[in-house]
Amino acid sequence: MIDLRLLRDTPDVVRASQRLRGDDPSLVDQALDLDQRRRASLTDFEQLRAEQKGLGKQVAKAQGEEKAELLARGKALAEQVKAAQAESEAAAAELDQVLLRIGNVVIDGVPGGGEEDYAVLRHVGTPRDFAAEMGPEFTVRDHLDLGERLGAIDTERGAKVSGARFYFLTGVGARLELALLTAAMDRALAHGFTPMITPTLVKPEVMQGTGFLGSHADEVYRLEADDLYLVGTSEVALAGYHQGEILDLGAGPQRYAGWSACYRREAGSYGKDTRGIIRVHQFHKVEMFSWTTVEDAEDEHARLLALEEEMLGLVELPYRVIDTAAGDLGSSAARKIDCEAWLPSQQRWLELTSTSNCTTYQARRLGVRERTAEGETRTVATLNGTLGTTRWIVAILENHQQADGSVRVPEGLRPYLGGLEVLTPGPAA
Repeated sequence: MIDLRLLRDTPDVVRASQRLRGDDPSLVDQALDLDQRRRASLTDFEQLRAEQKGLGKQVAKAQGEEKAELLARGKALAEQVKAAQAESEAAAAELDQVLLRIGNVVIDGVPGGGEEDYAVLRHVGTPRDFAAEMGPEFTVRDHLDLGERLGAIDTERGAKVSGARFYFLTGVGARLELALLTAAMDRALAHGFTPMITPTLVKPEVMQGTGFLGSHADEVYRLEADDLYLVGTSEVALAGYHQGEILDLGAGPQRYAGWSACYRREAGSYGKDTRGIIRVHQFHKVEMFSWTTVEDAEDEHARLLALEEEMLGLVELPYRVIDTAAGDLGSSAARKIDCEAWLPSQQRWLELTSTSNCTTYQARRLGVRERTAEGETRTVATLNGTLGTTRWIVAILENHQQADGSVRVPEGLRPYLGGLEVLTPGPAA
């Protein structure tokens, strides 16, 4: 949730952020009007309540007609107090609803625009020239072709069992995912993150607290009978882990790495990435999550990005780093940096990692604070970042394929696959 004091003190900053996002800047004025209405009605309530208390003392001392008049006045005053309180509460409820619709204030330097208006920060590694390596007649196989030949991916039976955009990882495919995510967890552990196996069902207040029930609510699966939501990332559960708590950040950020299944409806993606396992309803992921001070948030963001790049180096993928445009940010993110690996079969970049600085937006919604050295409490900052997910298998298979349909195992993953150096076609691979 947006900081109400920031909204009052610098409304033009929030309006500018809304415009950068392509969102409605008039929400700022609606919020300010409701805030003024709430405060005015609260002042009326407090004044009337004070008068009511004073009248009560007079009634205790009065007699006869004077007492009857005071009692009548007290009855009328009670109705006024009740009305003022109702007005204050109604304005506060309306204000909360408007504040929930205002996205986090975008950090200076984030490019404006939509999905295609990102800024490329750097390229790392060089995509393979398959024609130069294997001859101009060589046809690059996509990950599904490779996965089926390896006995690693079965989308046909996934669809039979669960419907479109579901799949089985079989044999070496299952081993490859476990290897990848275990390697990611090992990296997180080496860098001071606490490993977590998280719930994948959360309460509405946790899902809303992390900002996933706004404009992208149609991406979320809901179990109506139980009033629970299936998470699309362990970020949700990790954000809710300290809900309503006061943290001690004196020794530095509190860092977690959550391993979980993730679920996304992929609403609105009809006809997009329908082949293979690029865009699916269920997958697994290791997600980093940090609680830190406002002052340290940008440094922590750089730290998460560096860890993501370390993992991409481990699996030897060429990639680029992009600064996501404001219009493509989720409501909670003030800045988001993505790493996209090269996808040879489609000659395009494919997002593999994303790390977001959510500043105080999520923590304010969830009531998470820190206690300062001076003994005061204040809202903390949250950050998240992908360290490994099922989608990485797509890029690994395609970038490390060989002429005979086998796939070279990146050296960094070999210890997690029993020393296996090459994945060879066939169910026994």
